[in-house]
Amino acid sequence: MPDGPLAPPDVYDVAVVGGGPAGLSAATWIARYRRRVVVLDSEEYRNRWVENAHGYLGSDPIPPKELLVRSCEQLAAYETAERRAPVRVLRVSGTLGRFELDLDDGTCLAARRLILATGVRDAFPVIERFFDFYGADIFHCSSCDGYEARGKNVVVFGWGEHVVGFALGLLDWAASVTIVTDGHALEADDADRLRLSRYGIEVIEDDAIALEGERGEMVGVVLKSGACVPCELAFFSIAHHPVNDLALQLGCEKAEAGCVKVDDDAQTTVPGVYAAGDLTPGMQLVSVAVAKGATAGVSCARSLTVERP
Repeated sequence: MPDGPLAPPDVYDVAVVGGGPAGLSAATWIARYRRRVVVLDSEEYRNRWVENAHGYLGSDPIPPKELLVRSCEQLAAYETAERRAPVRVLRVSGTLGRFELDLDDGTCLAARRLILATGVRDAFPVIERFFDFYGADIFHCSSCDGYEARGKNVVVFGWGEHVVGFALGLLDWAASVTIVTDGHALEADDADRLRLSRYGIEVIEDDAIALEGERGEMVGVVLKSGACVPCELAFFSIAHHPVNDLALQLGCEKAEAGCVKVDDDAQTTVPGVYAAGDLTPGMQLVSVAVAKGATAGVSCARSLTVERP
């Protein structure tokens, strides 16, 4: 049962934790329902190193920073919306009707509903000058950036059992794919190794220690053995971890791989708590994150609407 149309003056209708595409999308729809919403943004975006985001309808490509600035400007046009940044939520507690959030700037706030859009953190290869190339020549998402690998020689950093499928998938675009395991043994059985061999994917179980070239013009990966693997682009698939600490504080049930379980309305297993974006199961694309945010925002706003005869 909804708990009334108006929040007390010192309580937000909705607090959105996370200011990426999912969080801003959710906040925009909440504001369109004329609910008082605050976005709490750490500004630690997963794609903050990336030069261009792809596949977003009407804006392909678009620099993530430009998309963020544009989205924040549009959100600010709604009189019931507020954004605080950079700020991190340290703790959250409470139940439906009043959730309390402690922030790292020493303040706290309360909200009747909560949307978590805290995303994931990637595990990066430990390679000299890695971040000089990340986002221009090195990527984590083959769906997002595979098209840019068309006709090019590509290296994949990783060693887990999922790397076989990841590398094979890149053959939709790349001229060649080489797996470099950073010194680990590839976690693949004989059948998987045979598949890699059949499609010409070499596996090098050696450490990558440096990258050659300049940002936007990578030319190779230097191995500990002294050899250099020629390539124009690289991808990595090591691990990514959902930022689910706040969800766990509230008792939200987890889905696969540590994601937060949600229903069709983006509500978690805790009443009044919603989740959106890469924190939830499914594809991790900007377009999908925006859609998930819209679902969470509309569902959350509607839950605050008094039933009418």
